[in-house]
Amino acid sequence: MPEQVGEAAGAAASGAAPRSIALIGPQGSGKSTLFAALLATGGDEPAPARRAAAPRAMGMETRLGHATVQGERWAILDCPGSVEFAHEVDCALAVADLAVVVCEAAPDRAAGLGPIFHRLEETGTPGIVFVNRIDTLDGTVRDILAALQAGTHRRLVLRQVPIREDGAVTGYVDLVSERAYRYRRGAPSERIGLPEAMRGREAEARGALLEALADHDDALLEKVLEDLVPAPEEIYRPLHQGEASGAVMGVLLGAAEHGNGLRRLWKALRHDVPAPAGTAARRGIGAAGGAPLAQVFRTRHAGHAGRLSFARLWRGRVQDGASLNGARIGGLYRFPGGEAQKVASAEAGDIVALGRLEGIGTGATLGGAPGEPPLPFPAPPPPVHGLAIAPEDRKDEVRLAAALQRLAEEEPALAIGQDAETGATVLAGQGEIHLRAALERLGASAGIRLRTGPVPVPFRETIRHAVVQNARLKRQTGGHGQFAEVKLQIAPRPRGAGFHFDEKVVGGAVPRRFIPAIGQAAEEAARRGPLGHPVVDIAVTLLDGGFHSVDSSDMAFATATRMAMQEGLAKAGPVLLEPVESVTLSVPAACTPAAQRLLTGRRGQILGFAAREGWEGWDEVQALLPAAELAGLIIELRSLTQGLGSYVHRFDHLAEARA
Repeated sequence: MPEQVGEAAGAAASGAAPRSIALIGPQGSGKSTLFAALLATGGDEPAPARRAAAPRAMGMETRLGHATVQGERWAILDCPGSVEFAHEVDCALAVADLAVVVCEAAPDRAAGLGPIFHRLEETGTPGIVFVNRIDTLDGTVRDILAALQAGTHRRLVLRQVPIREDGAVTGYVDLVSERAYRYRRGAPSERIGLPEAMRGREAEARGALLEALADHDDALLEKVLEDLVPAPEEIYRPLHQGEASGAVMGVLLGAAEHGNGLRRLWKALRHDVPAPAGTAARRGIGAAGGAPLAQVFRTRHAGHAGRLSFARLWRGRVQDGASLNGARIGGLYRFPGGEAQKVASAEAGDIVALGRLEGIGTGATLGGAPGEPPLPFPAPPPPVHGLAIAPEDRKDEVRLAAALQRLAEEEPALAIGQDAETGATVLAGQGEIHLRAALERLGASAGIRLRTGPVPVPFRETIRHAVVQNARLKRQTGGHGQFAEVKLQIAPRPRGAGFHFDEKVVGGAVPRRFIPAIGQAAEEAARRGPLGHPVVDIAVTLLDGGFHSVDSSDMAFATATRMAMQEGLAKAGPVLLEPVESVTLSVPAACTPAAQRLLTGRRGQILGFAAREGWEGWDEVQALLPAAELAGLIIELRSLTQGLGSYVHRFDHLAEARA
């Protein structure tokens, strides 16, 4: 008999509050295929709405789809897999009831799951694992489980074992029900008798499952110790409780491309995904009298539909046209089958898109009771890769500014700023792919052709020794002329001491009223030294000068000061300074030697390395690295670490530039 969606004992009754899941996993694991397949096999949506959404390019943004299964409403978030879009995953986990970790049936790809598992552990999000493409399994599922277990502190429990025929995976045995099924391409799996050859393996795997769950359930432990056979509901209970608490994660098998294992996955979801009230309690969200409460986790500008704010409604009910935080909702949208559909209202648990909420940003808390604090939301990671951008046609500068503002609203993990010295617009993000996607979106939305280049490095200058420099301005024109004379001492200061101006004039050689103009002009002149960069860590002292009772003025003394500074700085042994950053690389321990070689090859000074706290099998490498060497660092680092490495940096000091 074919398996049916919703067989699981304890599945929520029809009419229960809407629940949500987030599909997360490494790039290439098949999340988008699984997303489309889950929507297509959802069960109750009208046929036109069950059409799967078109796949997005390279999985660069989170997609939302809705399905209805036996009267229960579900929201599915398909998250990007690239580490460069990790903030999108964080935003989705902030509103999801459970995460489905999608991975390939290949032990050597399991390392990519480490950061994902750690993200679940940090946020306390319940999860299950779906081993996709099980038909490509080359080896054993034990190897996959062991490789995955190395990346998480949660206990992974296998819920199915594959059936092989002639070396190919043709079905599975469910370890809870002890039923066997044969996969059928594009159709529900067919119930079959348990193959004799599988009895030993099934008993072994089921024993491991019961032992793992018995650690968290005294009643089950008693049955295991007495060699009694527990009923399925006695296994589902600790499994559900363990997944909800984060103690365990069930592992399921399937092949989304062929429609295999999807109904068994739906069964597990209906049984194990917590109710929205449970998720709200986990996040510390109280009832507060039922006042509507929602949180925006994603913002998109959708052409003619305008601004869409994707939000989870934690409490209460909202209707189209209602006002939240002073903004009127201009449309409520669900996405059955991945296609937009306007609805009149949303209830607690729903994930919907709210139209035209101007001024409401990603992470914003909507509604809530008076005095209720805003909900926490994950902060975007600091940028690690940047580009200087400019429109090819200067007439497009205004349009570019508007497009960048919209982009910043859509992508909180992007940083948009302006270089103080060159005036260049700097777009910074999480890597080459992240910035490429942002530039493509800019070009498509605003129709602007852009020039890109490296981000300017903020070099500085200083001087090696002190000089005394005279300068005299004497100009005679019609009427009053201009006269001023200054004698300046320009001397180096300790690194980091900055600019300082003083005066030691005696005998009134320079009247007091002109001294502020001299100090201001000296500081302005230091903004561009003989090497073309700002001059730092110098002391300028006015020693002497001369004036004319009629022809001297603030302007004349400022001009003379700039002349003295220009000549004096060139004679004082100018030296170029480069910023040096304190850099901390985070890499799998096996990649630590390669990461160290990468740093030394970029003029880095290794300070040491240690195990990364809370990340088993990972190291942190500390180093000092010239800022000029940060360009492209993240690209090389990820190339050396299978896309897993990352780093953070901060300014440390200025040092004399060396080749």
